[in-house]
Amino acid sequence: MSESPNLTGQGRVAPGLRFAVELIAWIATPWALAGYSVVLSVLSVLVLIGLPTVFGTPGDKKQTLVAVPGWVTIAMVVLQVVAAVVSAWVLFPIWLAVLVLVLAVLTVIAELPRWRGLWRA
Repeated sequence: MSESPNLTGQGRVAPGLRFAVELIAWIATPWALAGYSVVLSVLSVLVLIGLPTVFGTPGDKKQTLVAVPGWVTIAMVVLQVVAAVVSAWVLFPIWLAVLVLVLAVLTVIAELPRWRGLWRA
């Protein structure tokens, strides 16, 4: 993979949107699951924060602990987006869940150039 848009400094919109969605997923998903199972709640934190910390596609981040193909990185981002949207619909009022959904759609659109590069990696 050539240098990722993630590392070029060109356009900070996509990483900013991605971080906002990740933050919503990290906070809302454990809360949404806590009513069902504390174990699932803790597991969601480990999955949503731990996996992207450990696994990454070389060339997409400055440092990668465990190298994985680009499609795995894409799948981890999709997991974060889905977790944020589903958790928002479970926890938040409808107007706020709709805002999270709009943010998620904008994030996916902004991520497409990065994902094209990752897909080839």
